[in-house]
Amino acid sequence: MKLLLKLIAGIVVGITVGSLYYGIDATGGLDAFLTFLARLFVTLESILGSFIFFMIPLIILFFIANGISKIGEGSGKVVGATLGTAYLSTLGAGLMAYAVSMFIMPKITDGGSVPEEGTALEPFFEFEIAPLMDILTALVLAFAFGIVITLTKSELMQKWFEEGKNIIEFIIEKAVIPLLPFYIAGVFAGMAAQGTIFNTLAVFGVVLLVAVILHWVWITIQYTIAGAALGKNPFKMIKTMIPAYFTALGTMSSAATIPVTLRQTKENGIRNRIADFVVPLCANIHLSGSTITIVSCSIAVMTVLPEYQLPGFMSMFGTILLLGVVMIAAPGVPGGAIMAASGVLMTNLGFNEAAVAFMIALYMAQDSFGTATNITGDGAVSAVIDAYEQKLNKKA
Repeated sequence: MKLLLKLIAGIVVGITVGSLYYGIDATGGLDAFLTFLARLFVTLESILGSFIFFMIPLIILFFIANGISKIGEGSGKVVGATLGTAYLSTLGAGLMAYAVSMFIMPKITDGGSVPEEGTALEPFFEFEIAPLMDILTALVLAFAFGIVITLTKSELMQKWFEEGKNIIEFIIEKAVIPLLPFYIAGVFAGMAAQGTIFNTLAVFGVVLLVAVILHWVWITIQYTIAGAALGKNPFKMIKTMIPAYFTALGTMSSAATIPVTLRQTKENGIRNRIADFVVPLCANIHLSGSTITIVSCSIAVMTVLPEYQLPGFMSMFGTILLLGVVMIAAPGVPGGAIMAASGVLMTNLGFNEAAVAFMIALYMAQDSFGTATNITGDGAVSAVIDAYEQKLNKKA
């Protein structure tokens, strides 16, 4: 609860500072002070974000490799089950969004235009810490080391990755999590200062509200299944995941939220070795919330722009199938999902540059909610895999 209050405070402070800046003329006196304060927040976001994203590949490498090596001989089945569960979740989310949006969106959209771009607030200076490797490299290395350690039963390498995980955990607990509220405040200050998100919400608030409601419906479905698999109360499990949800609201990044997602997933009773493997992996391959938003907003865009017709089921089904694959390659950073999905929208639905720009504006206006749904769902996937792995062990 302490962390939750700090995260909410970060969001409120960030929006307040950014909104005050957005409403001033920036001409001396108090205006100059507000400009300085807003730029200070954005500078903090730049510095802290650089550090957090420097840590992400290391978290993925050590946690996933260590998790696979500890799963043991059934690791291949568990990896396959995790990939399959994440993909089915993304596919199911997209189909649900399509069914609801085809019925609702034509009734609530009455025209509009692409929101104008705001001017981004610049930090005082850039402070970039280059990650040792990109996320895909970290994933491949983690799988390679984890599987080979399992096959060769190398105690030395298993111990090395376990110690590495412990070091990363210490950094997460003592540095990353305490800094998150400040990072979140900077993110929201930058968004509010730019003003674009508020313009978008004013025009298409109902569309985005529908998407957020669908997010919560899908979270409930996921945890109903997860609760049934583990014999737990699904609503208590969702309540435990709320700090992770609010962290993602602020960071707008599944990857940056991994530390909190891990902690809350373990508090739900998921065994450490399963959570340590599933959560970092799903942060990069399980984007059910993002898929709901993309499908909902794409249908909304097609009802608004006169040059488009609503797609038939088979056309949209193929698009959703492709989105499930593309989401795996989407970078776990703010806006990463819509950037990765743009190619599918242009190829399958015929979106032009204006339509894609419209999609990006709509998506970014609720990016935090989609991301929060993604990572909250990671806890449900972890529960399902935990139950599956226990059954494997009983059979063995």
